[in-house]
Amino acid sequence: MSFDWHGESASQWNRMSKHWQQNSKEMWEEGSRIKIIPLFIKHLSLDSGTILDAGCGDGYGTRKMARLGYHMIGIDISKDMIEEAKSQQGHLPIQFIQADVVSLPFQDDSFDGVLSINCLEWIQSPLTGLRELKRVLKPGGRLCLGILGPTAAPRQHSYKRLYGEEVICNTMMPWECARLLEENGFRILDQEGVYKKGVQEGQLGSLSLELKQALTFMWLFIVEKQPT
Repeated sequence: MSFDWHGESASQWNRMSKHWQQNSKEMWEEGSRIKIIPLFIKHLSLDSGTILDAGCGDGYGTRKMARLGYHMIGIDISKDMIEEAKSQQGHLPIQFIQADVVSLPFQDDSFDGVLSINCLEWIQSPLTGLRELKRVLKPGGRLCLGILGPTAAPRQHSYKRLYGEEVICNTMMPWECARLLEENGFRILDQEGVYKKGVQEGQLGSLSLELKQALTFMWLFIVEKQPT
């Protein structure tokens, strides 16, 4: 029997959902995700239109965006994550949908912006996922993409592949992601790192982009979909 990557991914994220929910607030307010929304705001104004949060998890970041005034739709492969997101949304006008990023239930050119943080690494073909995000994004629309940096602890989820075990983590380096974006119809407008504790950002000024990326927990891209 062939390995069902996406079925296993849904199962594992369902199992991890409670732990994830316990850590969401810290990640978005103080930890690894604190830079995401400020970077997003620099490139997509509140009147940008509809924004897709692809891989929204329990919806904490989606709700933060909605409270700022963005029109948000969140999707995640995990049923438990989506149920938690719905239970926490209150009166916020957000639509949460259980869906797989490799087969999004939206028409072409549906969104003015897309937020996708630590999502592409967890699918069997990051290229397929990226092309789906591009498909649903309007020409000239902006994608904020976050991937695990070289120092990120979650990379350990891919370690067992070295023993021939099937894993659901498909990590890539920031330079690989940049090349994938540029080769598939996106123009990089901005990029920024989220650094491990112990890294003094004041010491980074003289380093090359490659060395800056090497020290990160997460690397963020803002890219624009180019006309075909």
